[in-house]
Amino acid sequence: MSTRRLYETTYIINAALEDAEIEESIARISEYIVQHGGTIQELNRWGRRRMAYPIKKKYNGYYVHCIFEAPPSSIPVIDRYLILDDSVLRHLTLQLSERLIEYRTQRMAAPTEQPAEVSAEKAPAEQATQE
Repeated sequence: MSTRRLYETTYIINAALEDAEIEESIARISEYIVQHGGTIQELNRWGRRRMAYPIKKKYNGYYVHCIFEAPPSSIPVIDRYLILDDSVLRHLTLQLSERLIEYRTQRMAAPTEQPAEVSAEKAPAEQATQE
């Protein structure tokens, strides 16, 4: 019996496809993950972006980030599917460690306040401009 682990996959779909075809590719990939024992927790569509360098003679890609839970035995099967899918230009699958999960939850829970040092440095500069 294998345990289920948390993974994240970021993949780039050919941005030259129509929006309906991109959504169809995302749905097809998500369905494939579920069929092979995965449970999708998050699916983030980052949208069309210019790539740093051309991949398969393409300069733009549609980025998708997926966090899912799956047994380790299904990861090579999912990776193979992403390699063979013509609409996917590039992909990367990582196993999320417990420390990274804790860090991300703490970062999301922390308020976005400026440190006191920054506001203390700003105060004398503001007083000088008011005089």
